[in-house]
Amino acid sequence: MKSNVIIKSIILDTICLLYVLLFVYAAVSKFLDFENFQVQLGQSPLLSAFAEWVSWAVPIIELSIVLLLIIPKCRNFGLIAALFLMSMFTSYIFIILNYSSFVPCSCGGILEKMGWNAHLIFNIVFIVLAVLALALEGKSNNNNSIAKKRLTFFKSSAISILSGGAIMAILFLSSEEIIHHENPFIRRYPQHPIMLTRTMDLKFNSYYFAGYVDNRMYLGNYTDPLHVLSVDTNLRHRQVLKISFDPKNIPFKMVKIVVRKPYVYLMDGRVPAIFRGKTTDWKITKELKGSPYFTLAEPVDSTRILFRSNNGKNSAHVIGVFTSDGVSKIKYNTDLLQQQLDGVFDTDGMLLYGEKLQKMVYLYYYRNEFTVADKYTGLIRRGHTIDTITKAKIKVAYLKNGTERKMASPPQTVNAHATISGGLLFVHSKIKGRYEDDKLWDQASIIDVYDLQKKTYLLSFPIYGIEDKKLQSFFVTTTHLYALIGNQLVVYELKSILKKEINMLESTAF
Repeated sequence: MKSNVIIKSIILDTICLLYVLLFVYAAVSKFLDFENFQVQLGQSPLLSAFAEWVSWAVPIIELSIVLLLIIPKCRNFGLIAALFLMSMFTSYIFIILNYSSFVPCSCGGILEKMGWNAHLIFNIVFIVLAVLALALEGKSNNNNSIAKKRLTFFKSSAISILSGGAIMAILFLSSEEIIHHENPFIRRYPQHPIMLTRTMDLKFNSYYFAGYVDNRMYLGNYTDPLHVLSVDTNLRHRQVLKISFDPKNIPFKMVKIVVRKPYVYLMDGRVPAIFRGKTTDWKITKELKGSPYFTLAEPVDSTRILFRSNNGKNSAHVIGVFTSDGVSKIKYNTDLLQQQLDGVFDTDGMLLYGEKLQKMVYLYYYRNEFTVADKYTGLIRRGHTIDTITKAKIKVAYLKNGTERKMASPPQTVNAHATISGGLLFVHSKIKGRYEDDKLWDQASIIDVYDLQKKTYLLSFPIYGIEDKKLQSFFVTTTHLYALIGNQLVVYELKSILKKEINMLESTAF
């Protein structure tokens, strides 16, 4: 009988010692590499929104439990607290494995080397040990009846396990709601949403994306506008196409080529002029007469062009639609762009058109806002990128008695480049978020992805530069991402996390 008591005491002491070693090691590891631990929590799919206080609370709670375990009179409370915390950790891993699209690590030390399934088993073993220790602790108290001891044991164990799991589930649901709808500028970086497959040396850096038709990418060239480079999906075959066009002494200044099946468009808003031909023979055969002056333009169909011009009040930017179908028509929506300062620099941005969605998106350069409209410029909704810059940080100087405007100082660019694929908006952001590594921003350009229909942030990923060159522009299809970096055309394969979102949203009506 006495030997049994000694054995139970040894087992109880051993379990408490294991918990002490585990929590001391884990807490010290977190504090020694606290910045990295906080970054990992910030990128967690469960605790992103609460990373700041959770990163401090967890190691402090671990060390507090250690103190309870080493004080004999407090050991029972320490075991209950240890079971509660380990139940939370186990619930965290279970949700990660079953309800999350990516699995960052936030453990530190040797535990960081474990796979997530192994880590789950490890935690379950410690839960069993804590339950065993509570049972042994209860039996060592001879002042209580057997029935009361059992009831206390079952209550404390059940409450610790269930409350730990419930609190983690609540944190997960709350964090998801905050990150996707009320993001406090915390990015999430899943593991490998894109994978580099091939690069092609273009020799020149004057190319731009002109379009994508039938699994071929088309690149225009600012310095040689009548030649288009066609490449296949994997950049294995390239072909230079010559556009047949008689300029008729038109004083072109900035020609841009746009390819939209089955047409190729030749446009210059400074003339202004818009011409159209077929991609079957690459001959420009028709002029869309009556075009207004424009600074940006996106073809919608054979006769309709969405454009941005300076025909607003005080030469402010305004979005319009030009139709050339027998009789030329121009319609402006003066309410689509929202002025903050001067109506020109503060509303500067990118005009995008999703062919399959038949929707346009206007994304501002200098503030965290985008506007979604239909192909007739009718407003559908407004949304925001996750950074906190709601007002353009620019200074405008008025010259020549107010007739000329110039930037008085370099502006802070918020959104540098963007493209639409399916129902997703891909944005090259220039603003560093919370819990992000400086080295990552030195080496890569960060792409944020948004669901246009739900107005929600989804995820982010880096596009690394080549030598000293960084991202110039990019284009996304349903299967690949193409990027222009210096003289290089780079293709990345989209992995399942992005393909799934694009395919799901591509056919969804707003």
